[in-house]
Amino acid sequence: MFPKNAWYVACTPDEIESKPLGRQICGEKIVFYRGAEGKVAAVEDFCPHRGAPLSLGFVREGQLVCGYHGLEMGCDGHTRSMPGQRVRGFPCIRSFPVVERYGFIWVWPGDKEQADPAQIHHLEWADNPEWAYGGGLYHINCDYRLMIDNLMDLTHETYVHASSIGQKEIDEAPVNTRVEGEQVITSRFMENIMPPPFWRMALRGNGLADEVPVDRWQICRFSPPSHVMIEVGVAHAGKGGYEAGPEHKASSIVVDFITPETETSHWYFWGMARHFRPEDKELTNTIREGQGKIFGEDREMLELQQANLLKYPERRLLALNIDAGGVQSRKVLDKWLAREAESGKAAAA
Repeated sequence: MFPKNAWYVACTPDEIESKPLGRQICGEKIVFYRGAEGKVAAVEDFCPHRGAPLSLGFVREGQLVCGYHGLEMGCDGHTRSMPGQRVRGFPCIRSFPVVERYGFIWVWPGDKEQADPAQIHHLEWADNPEWAYGGGLYHINCDYRLMIDNLMDLTHETYVHASSIGQKEIDEAPVNTRVEGEQVITSRFMENIMPPPFWRMALRGNGLADEVPVDRWQICRFSPPSHVMIEVGVAHAGKGGYEAGPEHKASSIVVDFITPETETSHWYFWGMARHFRPEDKELTNTIREGQGKIFGEDREMLELQQANLLKYPERRLLALNIDAGGVQSRKVLDKWLAREAESGKAAAA
């Protein structure tokens, strides 16, 4: 269902600021916390004494303390101590490669020998003070691939998000899909249209007129295992569209990190990176609030879609031209899964 030999966003730093965090990722129950010198650590969420979740404990002097009987666990999965006990023969639990980068905590739930932090995609917007970012997290009860399908076909905006970013011109604009290596790119460009409510707000936020025709673009980029970055924006019509200068447009990157939890649930880290007025925190909060409502609409649709698919597993779904981005993304995922399966067979031989 999901590749394990890959880097996934596990949480944000604030989630482990005051206590350990238990989170299931790709079927693995993991506890995240700050160990010695504040360095992030991740181990199996299982105390070797009685099987209690270590995430219900606390951190003391860099050691994770089980909240049941006080066992102290090191970040390498070895028991350090326990009141009144010798721990030399205690079984080791699994530790996971983990990296804090770009404002997120990333985990590798597969073979730790294959974990290379250099494989984490570079995020220009997270490293550049000319950009501002605001986002959030949703837990969504559906197959993570349904979310990828949703983000690689934005036709649904006209219907699911009619009051914010949807408009009929999305339906009417042709869609282009291409594959570059392991990246799938779907794009749509609309010329000389009126901006929908969300983009009128963004234009005003950038000090631009919002009741005039614009050129609008959507460029969705899927990168395995499950990351979708969407370049979106509007520019005053006739000023160059996507290539318009910053004084004529409001442009952003919709950030989507989709982390599988189980076969029918995932963690959805959503946000928007903005390349205008990065110092305006009020604007960041306004955009975050609006975007959160939009993604809440997606959540309702996807969870009910998943329920239908579970009820009628024998029904075949249609694949139309607008679905090409999702179809190609799944082909890339299938290659990753096949490669991982072969690697596992070779290791077992």
